Amino acid sequence: MIKYGGTEPSPPLAETIVDLDAIAHNTRLLAAQTNATMLAVVKANAFGHGVQAVTRTVLDAGAQWLGVTSRAEALELRDVGITAPILSWLHAPDEDFAPVITADVDLSAASVDHLVGIAASARRIGIPANVHLKADTGLSRGGATDRNWPELVSQARSLEQAGLIRVRGVWSHLANAEQPDHPSVAGQIHEFKRALTFARATGLSPEVTHLANSAALIGVPEAHFDLVRAGIALYGPEPMTDRTVGLRATMTLRSRVILTKRVPAGTGVSYGHDYTTSHETTLVLVSIGFADGVPRCAGSRAEVWIRGRRCPIAGRIAMDQFVADVGDLPVRTGDEVLVFGTGERGEPTVTEWAGWAGTNPHEILTGIGARVSRRYLPVRSGQTTERERVNA
Repeated sequence: MIKYGGTEPSPPLAETIVDLDAIAHNTRLLAAQTNATMLAVVKANAFGHGVQAVTRTVLDAGAQWLGVTSRAEALELRDVGITAPILSWLHAPDEDFAPVITADVDLSAASVDHLVGIAASARRIGIPANVHLKADTGLSRGGATDRNWPELVSQARSLEQAGLIRVRGVWSHLANAEQPDHPSVAGQIHEFKRALTFARATGLSPEVTHLANSAALIGVPEAHFDLVRAGIALYGPEPMTDRTVGLRATMTLRSRVILTKRVPAGTGVSYGHDYTTSHETTLVLVSIGFADGVPRCAGSRAEVWIRGRRCPIAGRIAMDQFVADVGDLPVRTGDEVLVFGTGERGEPTVTEWAGWAGTNPHEILTGIGARVSRRYLPVRSGQTTERERVNA
């Protein structure tokens, strides 16, 4: 058999460094903001951080529930021995729910069709399903509208009496929790309370009611109810537009310089020559691109951190690489390039990259591709700086 490559592994061209201690810190900090039970949202591979490592960390740090969006995500957690309550909330009505019902995973139901599909699977296997009824209180996304809510609640009550489901929860989602004074926030809380009152008057007794996402957990205490859902805040970005609570960044994305070249003034760079050098300068090629999660649309605005300084990305970001203009810095092949990090050294943060790309940090974090290796910094007890830990 022909073997390719040597015995010594090459350092990765690009890697993310996930700080589990920062995730634990954020979990504890968020839990201290409320008397409600915390659900940690670990969908989308824990926002790109690695679901298994993150799940164990948040549960050890005080989260009691987990939130995912698919059967596959829920079953992955059960398959590795996670026994905490899990809510899975995004499904088609005609899915086979038997595996997740058997695995004791709670399911969201936003319509009568969803309830019928869940009940059919429960009947087939002889196990009642735990269901959270979702009300659309103003986001106009998932959930039953005010017009459809009575029918959903009535059907749920009938199926519960038949022993096919148990209505364990009632929930909804806020549209503008980042701005607590937005009139829709108070309006949605009012509508949620009305939906709960109606459900209880029909004979349902939900164990957990929940409305608050990360922003509402921090800034809208009247939306906490029994359960709060911590999502993006677990991973470092501050969700409120007008305040910070001390969340720590949890991911560093870094790559390496694989080529340097000195070029004269007037040199066009990358596709379309959107960037032209204004003076003699050094260009460096960095081995990470939009296939790895570095957003192409940010190329004309974004910066990276090289040899203790921010350097602009020169021209368009390509699928596998981009060019940075480092001026007269003595950059060498192999030097580290910090795409984003904690900001402790002055490097860009994921929130800045979101701004450059015209999106939110969620998209940047979840977009980190499979080619990028992941390394984990464990939960710690000693005092070390983030820089020391990343470079360890």
